[in-house]
Amino acid sequence: MDDLMNLYLSSGIAQIDIGDFVMISVGMLLLYLAINHRFEPLLLVPIGFGTVLVNIPGAGFDAAPIYDSLGYLQSPGGLLYYIYSAGIETGLFPLVIFMGVGAMTDFSPLLANPKTLLLGAAAQVGIFSTVLGAVALGHFGIFDFSLRDAASIGIIGGADGPTAIFVTSKLSPDLLGAVAVAAYSYMALVPIIQPPIMRALTTSEERTIVMRQLRTVSQTERIVFPLLLLMMVAMLLPDAAPLLGMFCFGNLMRECGVVNRLSDTTQNALINTVTIFLGLGVGSKMSADKFLNAETLGILALGAIAFCIGTAAGVLMAKAMNALSKQKINPLIGAAGVSAVPMAARVVNRVGLEANAQNHLLMHAMGPNVAGVIGSAVAAGVMINLVTNLP
Repeated sequence: MDDLMNLYLSSGIAQIDIGDFVMISVGMLLLYLAINHRFEPLLLVPIGFGTVLVNIPGAGFDAAPIYDSLGYLQSPGGLLYYIYSAGIETGLFPLVIFMGVGAMTDFSPLLANPKTLLLGAAAQVGIFSTVLGAVALGHFGIFDFSLRDAASIGIIGGADGPTAIFVTSKLSPDLLGAVAVAAYSYMALVPIIQPPIMRALTTSEERTIVMRQLRTVSQTERIVFPLLLLMMVAMLLPDAAPLLGMFCFGNLMRECGVVNRLSDTTQNALINTVTIFLGLGVGSKMSADKFLNAETLGILALGAIAFCIGTAAGVLMAKAMNALSKQKINPLIGAAGVSAVPMAARVVNRVGLEANAQNHLLMHAMGPNVAGVIGSAVAAGVMINLVTNLP
């Protein structure tokens, strides 16, 4: 009977509490949304499964290794602990994914219409306005957000999951689960969140504006641009160099034409492998003690606000550019300034076709969409620089 009792006490049934049960349910919900509704399945499937694993009582998936007083290993630690420590805490996984994104990115629409860079920059307003809002909530005691927390929450507005993970892992690791889930959830909800904002801020006449066909961009331009971009940003803001450096390296492999095997591996096998471990590592931070609190609800709410502000700012910037320029652009493409590539551009194209069946905006929207990736990386560098260098 003693053996049976010990077996029962060591079981998950005996050790589980309400927090573990709730978080396992959250993990199951993420899996349901990813599989049934295809909400960012490449990330939400491993994040959801990692959430289930880390909340299994007694399994020790996130347990740190234990050493005795002489330094000998007593317990090796859990799988998710090593995945998080090696890939996310060091910043490795987000950077490798950025390299893969760079290898899949075509800068031609941006180079053919350089002024769309302003739209990508305008969309970053959502990041900085939300940082101020989070600081204010912390100042008035509504939520317990520090400046580091506010910077991590604000970056959700860039709609760039790897950037959000990179910044949060450096500034506020305890918020990683909530920030990552918010970032990828809102990226998945782009087709639902953005169209009402786009329609509310534009007239029917503006939505029917037809843009000219883009010029052909030479291979030389496509090769020089990532190198020039890296040098300009890195010299001015070295903290943004890790993200942009890997992004530009991936893009250079794509465009130079002499390392097609490397480019193909980066775009497919490598990024897919790292995505699996990145998702599991994020899931390891979604234990009940880190996720089930009032701050999580605040993060989700502020993340939604940041995303909406970024979308609105991009559209309003496009309208302002039209007021100052003779060559009109369709203001809908401003909504693609958030860096949810390429989903935001596809949503812009869909809304444009609803207004005018001959109005194909996809390639025009890819300009601000790619600019948004650059903008979010620069914003991340600004956040890291300002927050870490404060006294």
